[in-house]
Amino acid sequence: MAKDSIKLISQNKKAYHDYFILETFQAGIELKGTEVKSLRAGRCNLKDSFIKIENSEAFILQMHISPYEQGNIFNHDPMRTRRLLLHKSEINKLLGSSSIDGCTIIPLKIYFKGSLVKLDIGIAKGKKLYDKRHDIAKRDMKREAEKDFKTKLRI
Repeated sequence: MAKDSIKLISQNKKAYHDYFILETFQAGIELKGTEVKSLRAGRCNLKDSFIKIENSEAFILQMHISPYEQGNIFNHDPMRTRRLLLHKSEINKLLGSSSIDGCTIIPLKIYFKGSLVKLDIGIAKGKKLYDKRHDIAKRDMKREAEKDFKTKLRI
């Protein structure tokens, strides 16, 4: 596997529906051995997870990594708090952005970059209901336009 090859493990699609993503960062994760093996099998859920900053360290909470099937006594708690590996300047930027009213820090996707597990996190601002409706209407119009374009090509 090449150093730059990327293999997606899990993506938080609900985040793009519920939030405007203002800025993204790439972070490493501090994991145990059986957690990495479980991630290689693609067993991860980011749906309800979030990032919290305490004592100049970033942590991801509520991320579910299923126990490795052959891990027996070496398995860890699937919902444990995991430390994120970020530079101090990135943590300070995240801390400053999260203090802004309505902004939060959420995980977007988790993937392998070479042999390393990476997590894309984003500074997000919540969408209102009318914003979600506008996005759905725009997506439907785009889908209809593509459908019409394909039918015109066939004629």
